Amino acid sequence: MKYKLLVLDLDGTLTNSKKEITRHTKETLIKAQEAGLKVVLASGRPTYGVAPLANELELQKYEGYILAYNGGEIIDWTTRELMYEKQLDSDLLPYLYRCAKENDFAIVTYENEYVLTEKPDDEYVLKEALLNVMKIKKVDNFLEAVKHPITKCLIVGEPSRLALLEKEMYEKLKDRMGVFRSEPYFLELVPKGIDKAQSLSVLLEEIGMTKNEMIAIGDGFNDLSMIQYAGLGIAMENAQDVVKQAADFITLSNEEDGVAYAVEKFYLDNSPSSL
Repeated sequence: MKYKLLVLDLDGTLTNSKKEITRHTKETLIKAQEAGLKVVLASGRPTYGVAPLANELELQKYEGYILAYNGGEIIDWTTRELMYEKQLDSDLLPYLYRCAKENDFAIVTYENEYVLTEKPDDEYVLKEALLNVMKIKKVDNFLEAVKHPITKCLIVGEPSRLALLEKEMYEKLKDRMGVFRSEPYFLELVPKGIDKAQSLSVLLEEIGMTKNEMIAIGDGFNDLSMIQYAGLGIAMENAQDVVKQAADFITLSNEEDGVAYAVEKFYLDNSPSSL
C-alpha cells in the first residue's frame, strides 16, 4: 500500500505521560517526512496548544498540517493558511454560560495564546492552560468578552457533577452541537458534526489524496472516527477497548514509542519502490 499521509493524535499517542515526544519518535518522524510522508497532528487542543509539537517535528519544513479543536480548524503549517474552520453558533453561548454559572463550574474558550475565563484559579482551568502551554486571561464577564468567532467552549469541573450536566446539556443540544467529555473533568462543546474523520475528508480533497493513502493513529474515543475512516487505522496499546476493536493494527503504547514502531513497520521498512 502506498501511504502518503500520517495522522497522529497527540495526548496518549504521539506524546508520553510527560506530554513529550521522545527522541526516538521524533527522529523516526523526521526520517519519514524526509522520505515523503506528510504528517497531520489531529487533536482536541486549540491550535496554539498544538503548535509547539508541530514546530518540534518541523511540519513547516515538510508541508505538514494541524487539525485542531477535534477538526474545527485545519491549518497548513507551512503557509499558516487557515484551510477550514467551523464555528460555534453564537446564539447558544448564553445557554452554555448559564449552565456553567448555575452549577458553579468554570467555562473557558480561546483567543490566540490565551485561555479566557472568569475563574483563572480554578484547578481544572489551570490543567487546561498547562496542557496547552497557554496563558490564562481573566475576564469580568465571559459573554461580553467573547465577541470573536469561536470554535470550542469547555466547561470544567468535578467529574461526577459534570457527568450530570453533560447528560442534561446533551439532551437539550444534541441536534445543534456536540457535547461530550474528553476527560472526566472536561466537557467539550463544539459545532455539530465536527469530528476528526469529517475534517480529514475535507483535507484529503484539498490536497488531492484518498483515505486509502492515509494512516491514522490514536487512543481515545475522539480518534475512533478517523481510525475507522483511514486506509490503515492503528490503535495504541493504551487505547480504549472500542478503539482497539475498530483498528486494523495495535501498536505499542505511548510509553514504548508506539508511533515510531508503527511508522517503521508500515512505512520506513518498505522498499523504496513501494513508497
